[in-house]
Amino acid sequence: MSIRSMNQATTTMNQLQKQLDIIGNNMSNSSTTGYKSRQAEFSSLLFQQINNMNHPENQTGRLTPDGIRTGLGARLGAVNVNNALGSLNQTDRDLDAALLNENHFFEIQGNAGEALFTRDGSFYLQPVNNNTEVELVTKNGDYVLGSDGNPIRFASTEIDGIQIEEDGTIMVTRGQQTENVGEISIVSIDNPRILEADGDNNFRLPNEDESGLGYADVVGAVNTGGKLLQSGALEMSNVDISNQMTDLISAQRSYQMNARSISTADDMQSLVNQLR
Repeated sequence: MSIRSMNQATTTMNQLQKQLDIIGNNMSNSSTTGYKSRQAEFSSLLFQQINNMNHPENQTGRLTPDGIRTGLGARLGAVNVNNALGSLNQTDRDLDAALLNENHFFEIQGNAGEALFTRDGSFYLQPVNNNTEVELVTKNGDYVLGSDGNPIRFASTEIDGIQIEEDGTIMVTRGQQTENVGEISIVSIDNPRILEADGDNNFRLPNEDESGLGYADVVGAVNTGGKLLQSGALEMSNVDISNQMTDLISAQRSYQMNARSISTADDMQSLVNQLR
């Protein structure tokens, strides 16, 4: 039995370490723009039914099942993403934009040309074509796509001001003239948990061969004409530090309890080996 308890404890400790890693990742990203916290969920592993009470008299007045059910520990069943909106931080920067719906994402293009999605609306202008034009990019240099599916690019000459409207339209002021130079692609994803983390606060679609889901199955259009974003602001991380500290203490206590059960099982084996 001591060997069984040691196996159960070591299996669970390995999974608890993964939970600690998730909590640490949440806490380290508590100041990351648009970051969504992760939550670990556990499920029990296979258990074995040991029927050690077969006498009919044992059934009399018994309210619990016969025998002993002993499991093999717990495993990390799923890592769920909390998609609740984070608080808005007013930056008053012209190229900052915060989405107002938790299912909306900015569509961007990675270095490999793959469609990516992000909640981080801190954008920049990148000069191209010998500084005659500029492109709208993320802080990591990924292209911000327009409603036509192409990177947003416009002439860089005589720009006196730039404004991102609440529907994603980009207005550039040149002298006394105001010009519409593009519209940021904002898409709706009904189930954001389908998306896979791609690093740099970006998400990508799941592998179509494995999931059977293509772009059209996951990504939808948004209703135009409404207020989709707030310009001059950024969505902050939705990580609640107090909740993360509570989860951290609980995970550490569980880890210590399982470690102690290994020590106790080892002491029991030592006692048995010393019997003469």
